[in-house]
Amino acid sequence: MFLIYLVIIGAAAGYVATRMMNLRTGPVLTIVIGIVGAVIGGLLLKLFLVFLGLLAALIGAVIGAAVLIGIWQALAGR
Repeated sequence: MFLIYLVIIGAAAGYVATRMMNLRTGPVLTIVIGIVGAVIGGLLLKLFLVFLGLLAALIGAVIGAAVLIGIWQALAGR
C-alpha cells in the first residue's frame, strides 16, 4: 500500500514541479522526479527541523539560565 501512495504522491509532486520549472516530461519520468524529489525534500526538511530544534533548545537553555541567575541574585541579596 505504501508503494501505491508513493507513486501517487510522486506523480502529483512531479507534475507540479515539472510544470513550475516548465519542463515537459513523460509520465514515468515525472513520477520518478516526484519520488526522488520527495526523498531529497524529506531529508532536507528533517535536517532543517533538527537545526531548528537545536536552536530552540539553545534559546530555552539561555532563558532558563537567566531566570536561575535572577533567582540566585534575588536570594543572595537578602
